[in-house]
Amino acid sequence: MQKLPERIFHFNINMGIEPLLILLQICRLAVPYTLTSVGATFSERGGVVNLALEGMMLVGAFGAAYGQYRTDSALAGIVLALLCGLGVALLFAFITVTLKADQIVAGIAINILVMGATRFGLTLLFGSSMNSQRIAGLELSSLFMDPFFLAAVFSVVAGQWMLFKTAYGLRLRATGESAATADSAGVHVDRMRYSGVLVSGALAALAGAFLVFQQHTFTDNMSAGRGYIALAAMIIGKWTPAGAALASLLFAVTESMEIWLQTGWIPSQLVQSLPYIITLVVLAGFVGRANAPRDAGVPFEKN
Repeated sequence: MQKLPERIFHFNINMGIEPLLILLQICRLAVPYTLTSVGATFSERGGVVNLALEGMMLVGAFGAAYGQYRTDSALAGIVLALLCGLGVALLFAFITVTLKADQIVAGIAINILVMGATRFGLTLLFGSSMNSQRIAGLELSSLFMDPFFLAAVFSVVAGQWMLFKTAYGLRLRATGESAATADSAGVHVDRMRYSGVLVSGALAALAGAFLVFQQHTFTDNMSAGRGYIALAAMIIGKWTPAGAALASLLFAVTESMEIWLQTGWIPSQLVQSLPYIITLVVLAGFVGRANAPRDAGVPFEKN
């Protein structure tokens, strides 16, 4: 049996450095989960179960890569990522809110569509079905100067305030709890639901752009299930931005463990599945006790 790696227990000269590096790594890994799970909170509070987060994140990543590649501008990449994410969110909202299709089926269909479309886009625009050309990332001296990290923090604070301290948040939550009651009180249910889905699309697209700028390239299916994990973080966080952010930190810890444990003494397949195993275990303990918005997933039929 191999000996445990020394770096896990090495706390002499580097005692204050290594834990700090791990903490910074966890904060960085939490960014895409936080952005996407806060977006999911807005969507589901409005009554739309957004299983298409994975596709929105993936199309945002592709848009960021192509925008940066064509213009050599990170800002152009971020703008194109947002436009792509909002476009897919608008399509998803049209299918589920206007056409009143089953939200779970529509979400899975959107994810499959985006996976195929980005793969085709890779071949058409970059000449490869696996990855894009290497692009420049954001050269920053500190995580706390990263605009994506700041956007994630801002999304939690602003999201918590908007949902629970503003008239818009009250209307959105009322729409998710009882669309018929909200409609009778003069709330435009479809408009509220569209807004929640569009917010989720924008934040998920930013999460995808973050992945691209971290990895300096777009790779096929690079979201790798993070959209589904973000949805789980929202549930664990009890449909609040602050709770979703704390749950996102939990999943970032598991992803960090996956990186640090890839040293050969544990089978790599088990290490790579660790975030998904923990997701299932935590969900099994939380779902039964968490109360979703009552009308989440229920199409609204105006009488």
